[in-house]
Amino acid sequence: MAARLDALAKRARKAKIPVVYVNDNFGRWRSDFHQQVQHCLNEDVGGKPLVERLRPEEHDYFVLKPKHSGFYSSALDLLLRHLEAHTLIITGIAGDRCVLFTANDAYLRDYKLFVPSDCVISNTPRQNMEALNLMRRVLHADTRRSAQIRFRTLLK
Repeated sequence: MAARLDALAKRARKAKIPVVYVNDNFGRWRSDFHQQVQHCLNEDVGGKPLVERLRPEEHDYFVLKPKHSGFYSSALDLLLRHLEAHTLIITGIAGDRCVLFTANDAYLRDYKLFVPSDCVISNTPRQNMEALNLMRRVLHADTRRSAQIRFRTLLK
């Protein structure tokens, strides 16, 4: 999943589509995203290889979230309004939790949703498939694979 997510982010940057990282604060309650990244890179953290591969680039945006949804008690909605976003591509870990809750809150805010099935992962394949099916059925999310997403179409 990390390789596909990395490729999708690179394609988005090349197409001048903003990349927004929405991450847990891991109970550290610091508003410094770069400090969170360094924590994951410099200490004995299980996700270190993932963070090394998916490290944010200079012009990427970031939001730290205290709970499952990226919208809950965060500045995500304000940032997306500032970026004049109408369509979101939501990816990440815990498809049956964080991705699902964020997609749900995005749907309630009338965003068009893409949740590429190959850029979302859960604890088990079954949980992941159930979450993707729910997002497709209830939230009208497009769950095509990441390589099938055409950014030019999204911008129209």
